[in-house]
Amino acid sequence: MAVDTKIDPGWAWQPFTPSGTQPWDRSLAAHLYRRAGFGADLQLLDEAVAKSPHDVVDELIALNLETSDFRAVADSLAQTLLAGGDPMKLSAAWVYRLLFTPAQLLEKTTLFWHGHFATGADKVKDAAMMWRQNQLLRRHALGDFQALTQAIAKDPAMLIYLDSTSNRKSHPNENFARELMELFCLGEGHYSETDVVELARCFTGWEIRRDRFRKNRYQHDAGEKSILGQRGAFDGEQAVAIVVGRDDMPRFICRKLARYFLADELELTDDLIEIPATTMRENNLQIAPVLKQMLSSNLFYSSHARARKIKSPVELVVGMLRGLNGTTNSQLVARGLRDIGQGLFYPPNVKGWDGGRAWINSSTVLGRANLFEAILSNEDTKFEGQSLTQSLADHGIHDVDHAIDHFERCLMAVPINPATRRQLTSQFDSLGKDHEKTYRRLLHAVCSLPEFQLA
Repeated sequence: MAVDTKIDPGWAWQPFTPSGTQPWDRSLAAHLYRRAGFGADLQLLDEAVAKSPHDVVDELIALNLETSDFRAVADSLAQTLLAGGDPMKLSAAWVYRLLFTPAQLLEKTTLFWHGHFATGADKVKDAAMMWRQNQLLRRHALGDFQALTQAIAKDPAMLIYLDSTSNRKSHPNENFARELMELFCLGEGHYSETDVVELARCFTGWEIRRDRFRKNRYQHDAGEKSILGQRGAFDGEQAVAIVVGRDDMPRFICRKLARYFLADELELTDDLIEIPATTMRENNLQIAPVLKQMLSSNLFYSSHARARKIKSPVELVVGMLRGLNGTTNSQLVARGLRDIGQGLFYPPNVKGWDGGRAWINSSTVLGRANLFEAILSNEDTKFEGQSLTQSLADHGIHDVDHAIDHFERCLMAVPINPATRRQLTSQFDSLGKDHEKTYRRLLHAVCSLPEFQLA
């Protein structure tokens, strides 16, 4: 996965047009669903191929895709798990959403914001607070970044995580002020230490009472502040607006979105990222138009982006299950994701997950294989509501060679290496007496391949 250079911005963000040499087919549709969501089974891919790629992106972006019926079931499950008060068990409610949501892009972007505005349940400890933040991120995921940032600034879980539950004018807490600029909006080098001190004064009087945000006007520093070149008696909301309103903010956010949705190691020069940043500015800081541009672009469907991401644990596991229309025990998945580095509601620190190559090391590679073994040996794991053998038979598959073809079509961003394929065929040359065990062992072997780690 070498770093790309010298990408022409004028070409990169133009809408992709299928051609004879690059037709809109299952392979490109699968690429779109792996990136804009978590994967798609063959039926969904064939439905996508029957439309234009731009129509499919429009459907993915549509905000009303999370149907009321699905939301009712998903929220009911969350409420049941909330009754126990354990944030770790609550992770299973999010796994359910990831596996079954009809609004894949909405959920994928919610996961992005969870890593961006990272908040950990290991410190917050309150499951209800963590779930309210999760709902906040989902509500704003494809919408107005200004509204999202204003809301997260007052979110109790965030304030607890950054030690801002009681911000007094005599001792302004600088944690949130610093992270607002460095991690959430601008990046390093775009503010001074004086800006941190002055910004922190704006949030004095912000506190948590009875698990809810409130302002204590007696503890607010109402004096004049100087923030990023602007002077005034700013309060917290005005301070957030100043930071979000900086001209370099859209470039910072668009860089993170491009690395998340396009490729881990693109060289995102200022002139390349300026085009989606301009789109963000021209659309009043709405996220959806930026994602539409990115997911419909020449760059997205090019060799610069295809198979150029290492799957996160969520993408790895949920992608396998969605690609084969699989279901399993959500608690098992939630625990397994945490074991291999992406516990939902448990980011490692305020920076969130590093992603990319950081997902892969000797420990996590073994952990990924072990998690697939646990899932595939679990009696709750079904494919299209039945055994893997019957699911494959329904697709006309009755032998190992055709099963490998099927797994490759449904799950892989790149073809399986021919030598590896020969090894798999040789290893599983006979289905034996227990077809189900053999097919599941074969699927486990495929999911443990280096090629499977790429998205």
